[in-house]
Amino acid sequence: MSFHFNSFSPTEGQGKKWPVTVRKAKQLGYTEPDPRDDLSGLDVTRKRTILGRLAGSCTECQVEINSLTIFRNLTSKWKQHKAAAEKEGKCVHFVGSIDMASREVKVGIESFEKTHPIAALQGGDNVISFYTKRYGDNPLIVQGAGAGGDMGVSSDLLKVLSHIAW
Repeated sequence: MSFHFNSFSPTEGQGKKWPVTVRKAKQLGYTEPDPRDDLSGLDVTRKRTILGRLAGSCTECQVEINSLTIFRNLTSKWKQHKAAAEKEGKCVHFVGSIDMASREVKVGIESFEKTHPIAALQGGDNVISFYTKRYGDNPLIVQGAGAGGDMGVSSDLLKVLSHIAW
């Protein structure tokens, strides 16, 4: 999803058309075998739920998914959404989040200030931000490859978490 939004909704200038980014991401091996798993938000939801469970808080999480597939005409809807964000000086990305305290997993589109770490992503890179009591409003950032088999930063985080004795 990061590749799609980095291509479709870059921080500056015009992006590529949505169908073009989906085909390119599939060719590069960045999508699930069926890209609808990505566009529906199911893949992001699945990964966030696994991370929440491994962290010990989301054994039974409430899940909210704002799927991209709800839009019949993705390109025109996204142009409108992107234009509204740009008018506010923001960029648009598809993200997943886990609120450990409320045990909620949320997946969908959010607008970000252009100074936010997610706005600086390029290609298939991804970012995980940890907002905790320790990090407060200045989160710990883990950034790296976000797609393509075992290259994903989520996959790496899962490997690390599997070796930690909680």
